[in-house]
Amino acid sequence: MVTNDVGDLTRKKDVEKALRGADCVFNLASFGMSGKEMLQFGRVDEVNINGTCHILEACIEFGIRRLVYVSTYNVVFGGKEIVNGNETLPYFPIDDHVDPYGRSKSIAEQLVLKYNGRPLKKNNGKCLYTCAIRPAAIYGPGEERHFPRIISFAKLGLLPFRIGDANVKTDWVYVDNLVLALVLASMGLLDDIPMNGGHPVAAGQPYFISDGSPINSFEFLQPLLRSLDYDLPKASLGVPHALLLGKIFQGIYTLLYPWLNRWWLPHPFILPAEVYKVGVTHYFSFLKAKEELGYAPIVTPREGMAATISYWQDRKRNSLDGPTIYAWLFCIIGMATLFCAACLPDIGPVPLFKAISLFVFRSMRMTRTVFLLATAAHIGEAMYAWRLAKRVDPVNARGWFWQTFALGIFSLRFLLKRAKK
Repeated sequence: MVTNDVGDLTRKKDVEKALRGADCVFNLASFGMSGKEMLQFGRVDEVNINGTCHILEACIEFGIRRLVYVSTYNVVFGGKEIVNGNETLPYFPIDDHVDPYGRSKSIAEQLVLKYNGRPLKKNNGKCLYTCAIRPAAIYGPGEERHFPRIISFAKLGLLPFRIGDANVKTDWVYVDNLVLALVLASMGLLDDIPMNGGHPVAAGQPYFISDGSPINSFEFLQPLLRSLDYDLPKASLGVPHALLLGKIFQGIYTLLYPWLNRWWLPHPFILPAEVYKVGVTHYFSFLKAKEELGYAPIVTPREGMAATISYWQDRKRNSLDGPTIYAWLFCIIGMATLFCAACLPDIGPVPLFKAISLFVFRSMRMTRTVFLLATAAHIGEAMYAWRLAKRVDPVNARGWFWQTFALGIFSLRFLLKRAKK
């Protein structure tokens, strides 16, 4: 049975309502995988641990016989290199995790696997069968955790360097391959398959799932960023220095804890756990999933990246494009300085702004003239952008107007480029 209920995983009643009448549950819910959510410790545990407990209890209560739990590589990885690892690796020590996400997912996975074989209340003589799928970093059309953040940073020019050596390799998994693994895992929990002798082959087992092609993360992202005309990082930052930077951001955002869930607070540039994910080699074999579940990737990395590129190119065509943050700072600070120097009395920092303007333009008359001409140019460019956008990008016409009003030619050139295509 498939249900479409919407609710809060941390509310037991919502979970019970959603699972009542189901025969197999896929627990894909999680919180705190990346960005500022990683620092919301209470919410991470509430969703990843308490929410999983609610699902387990509901399965036992309602006689649900199969549970497939979507886990993570981080239950065994915590910053130490792993080359072609497998399911025999021990769990990374709970107290040594640098982020609450890996710790909470490890606890939840162990709970799920320990529940395997528990008797059900409503099916006499029957029990709950569970397994855990440990996917690599997920990519593909519609993925909303990794790529949107990476691409937004690239768009703003905030990907100044790579992290770690060029020979560092990690795993990725295309979304269709992951869905295949989940379906096979659910079938592996069936106890009525004759060839398995009535014992589900996947019961109580974890499985690593990937495309099977470990690659450097920045090399993997390069075709996508290039297809979107975004600059690729050329410089490289060592893991120790990146960790220091991550700890600085972690400290700053910890002070901002009360506002972490506010929309206006951007994601931190990098956090320590994310440094390890991209800067330290860790990839795993899916041999166990192949032998026991019959898993093999149906989409190659080349095909998966091609589909992802097509999705993001369409998404870019339908969105408001623009310059890097450096152009924003140049225009906003420049126009604000000119306005203060040309129009405001000598209070606060205004004398300093006037001194800068006089150094550049030699006289207050020239300063005021330049400000008026710049303002007129921005207004004219904004009006032209609005009219042009009405033809080539009507959905975002208002956005093009205001962006071009603020940035002038720095914004208009992106619209002109779109109009030529």
